[in-house]
Amino acid sequence: MSRQENEKNPQPKAEKTDNAAPLESRIHLLTIIGEVEGHESLGDRTKSTKYEEILPRLALIEDDDQIEGILILLHTVGGDVEAGLAIAEMIASLSKPTVSLVLGGGHSIGVPLAVSADYSFIVPSATMVLHPVRTNGMFIGVMQTYRNMEKTQDRITGFIAAHSDISQVRLEELMLDTSMLVKDVGTMLEGEDAVREGLINEIGGIRDALNKLKELMDQKTSSLQAEKQKVVLY
Repeated sequence: MSRQENEKNPQPKAEKTDNAAPLESRIHLLTIIGEVEGHESLGDRTKSTKYEEILPRLALIEDDDQIEGILILLHTVGGDVEAGLAIAEMIASLSKPTVSLVLGGGHSIGVPLAVSADYSFIVPSATMVLHPVRTNGMFIGVMQTYRNMEKTQDRITGFIAAHSDISQVRLEELMLDTSMLVKDVGTMLEGEDAVREGLINEIGGIRDALNKLKELMDQKTSSLQAEKQKVVLY
């Protein structure tokens, strides 16, 4: 084709696409990756999840009638305790069905994020590290500091136990294990181990997670329709 013909009949430009194809319009995809950022910025060289972006997004999702379910993909090393718990609490309080899928890793504060969903999956090769609360920087070496850290740890273990099938006692046993990690305290659970301990509901991948989410969404739709019929009858 000549240059003049090209000018008369320009070829359509390819549309820009994101790295991931869009899911059904009624499903929102939420990714929690890298390190969960706290009140200090981690910088451009560290992949992170920012609570100031996730929390408002979750509020908008809850208020959006077009969104019927949320799929949460996790591949995180953990991070800030308060920021992670804030996100986990908000996910757990959503009225819409939620399903989480642990890919690669769901370590540290990533554990409460994984169990905050209505149903959780983990791929066989993924791992989850449970360990005691840690702190960075300078702190005062007094008993009150220890008590505060202990209370923080109780908040984490209490949340995990309340949203999974593992007991708080067993969870603390795994967190304080000294036989597995080199020069460290804690336990690393592979996919099947996490399910066996009651931390995660099921082994599975993206297909299983989406199917389960659609099942929960259909159940909620049926429940709402039944409630409406009751109101009409009365």
